[in-house]
Amino acid sequence: MKNLVVFICFAITITFQAQTKKEINTVLEQWHKAAADASFDSYFGLMTNDAIFIGTDATENWNLASFKAFSKPYFDKGKAWSFSTLERNIFAQTDSKLAWFDELLDTQMGICRGSGVLEKTTKGWKIKHYVLSIAIPNENVKEITTLKKSFDSDLMEKLRSK
Repeated sequence: MKNLVVFICFAITITFQAQTKKEINTVLEQWHKAAADASFDSYFGLMTNDAIFIGTDATENWNLASFKAFSKPYFDKGKAWSFSTLERNIFAQTDSKLAWFDELLDTQMGICRGSGVLEKTTKGWKIKHYVLSIAIPNENVKEITTLKKSFDSDLMEKLRSK
């Protein structure tokens, strides 16, 4: 009898996690599609009110209002950005209202990595924090470091003087 109870608990946990991961995957796919379709309300409707978006540029660390302001002109032109998923890993704990993920994306910048946190709300899973990074092969790091040296130096000086 004890083994049966353990098995049932295990089965419930596995089912919960599979369903949660499926829901989260759907939200992320809808979010990327909304950007490709330039659907401003749909895109931002899949984010929490206190969401943070960190872009590929070191100066891009936006709260929801500032990210909306940055993004609106792109959406208004009828095409924001188009990211398609190459690979995604989703992690969630049973009975948790938070989940996290990482993904590799096919973008206009080549392969990028996205990672983030989602929160379970009364309206379903929503993106709370997202980080987008350009994936740079290790053999190109020295070249890229040289290319961005001046920008990095200027920004570091500015940040240190705050």
